[in-house]
Amino acid sequence: MNLDYTTNEIMTVSAARMLRNGAVCFVGIGLPSKAANLARLTHAPEAVLIYESGPIGAKPSVLPLSIGDGELAETADTVVSTPEIFRYWLQGGRIDVGFLGAAQLDRYANLNTTVIGPYGSPKVRLPGAGGAPEISASAKEVLIILKQSARTFVEKLDFVTSVGHYRGGDSRKQLNLPGNGPSAVITDLCIMRPDAVSRELTVTQLHPGITAEQVRKATGWPILFAESVDETLPPSWVELDILRALEARTALAHGGAEAEA
Repeated sequence: MNLDYTTNEIMTVSAARMLRNGAVCFVGIGLPSKAANLARLTHAPEAVLIYESGPIGAKPSVLPLSIGDGELAETADTVVSTPEIFRYWLQGGRIDVGFLGAAQLDRYANLNTTVIGPYGSPKVRLPGAGGAPEISASAKEVLIILKQSARTFVEKLDFVTSVGHYRGGDSRKQLNLPGNGPSAVITDLCIMRPDAVSRELTVTQLHPGITAEQVRKATGWPILFAESVDETLPPSWVELDILRALEARTALAHGGAEAEA
């Protein structure tokens, strides 16, 4: 059955599918929260969503605008202090998946959420690190979701906020970071995974209708492609219905505002 869907929708659905049922997931605001909550509302009802402000097992009916959104605390199984979230849950090795977004990403999945341009006189000052550096360092694996363009997928980050696979190879291991780092990058064009040896991001799936040339033009370095590149399974009508209903509730609750980044 042919379904009409946007590139943003297949990006969100593809990211949601990667969160397994029962996983303990540390969620960033914006696209990561949308994907994680879509997973919870579809195939992963027992996923435990944790936000850095303290909610554990949050089940929001609308997407939060920030980590301080009351919907998170009201729907959580419990709420603990921020230090406990980081020290006991994250640094204690109890987070299965970290779900992150970014403003910039490089070929080794290092992330920038700090500044665009020189740090001392930036063109844009971004929201900052938040919990992303600790999530990237300590979660057992990290999923990254962001829209792809040559401005976001860059040869060199303006600032390294969160370490992915650092300089490639075993360089992350040499930093003694406890987590395994990013396992996938999901964009509106494709899905990338780090090469098993070099750790450089490699395109393993193209979304339906997307060409390799489109991906190349939207990447600021010579992007690698796997020997066999699969086509992403399109969203089902169930996934689309649930996603669109979530977005509609969010728009109604927040007067049309919806955090995307």
